[in-house]
Amino acid sequence: MKLYIKYMVSLRCKLVVKEALEKLGIHYTALDLGVVETTESPTPEQRSTLNENLRYSGLELLDDKKSILIDRVKTLIIEMIHYSDELPNVNYSNYISEKLHYDYTYLSNLFSEVKGITIQHFIILHKIERVKELLLYDELNLTEISYKLHYSSTAHLSNQFKKITGLTPSFFKKLKAKRMGNLEDL
Repeated sequence: MKLYIKYMVSLRCKLVVKEALEKLGIHYTALDLGVVETTESPTPEQRSTLNENLRYSGLELLDDKKSILIDRVKTLIIEMIHYSDELPNVNYSNYISEKLHYDYTYLSNLFSEVKGITIQHFIILHKIERVKELLLYDELNLTEISYKLHYSSTAHLSNQFKKITGLTPSFFKKLKAKRMGNLEDL
């Protein structure tokens, strides 16, 4: 049986879920971001206790099909942008549709209805967060970052970055250097 877990978006979340499952004696065969495959169906009491334990960590079990589908879309996007070495070379709409086996128009309408933003805007927000992360690591220059995240140009990345954050990528990097300088003065 599959259990879907909302807000499970990091490796730390996986550890929290693993611990909660083991504490309740719920055996599982797979534990991925947003989903756990159990060997048998948990009892209603186990399910309730699991949900209660997960809520302490900011997670929760999902029950209705729309919420589960929305969470699967979000998890797929987060995995794609933050945890894969290379973004897919296909349109995001095709990638999401193929991975989830749903028509993209249906997914897009449902996502917008429930989340209040489009899937495309959600992707942009996460790409900008990834850009910030890569800028802070200071291992890649902006051209390399734009190539890695499949932007059409460095200018396009810079414009999108400024539109979302209000800062240029270079100013964002300077802020990091300034903060580091302030710490060294202590």
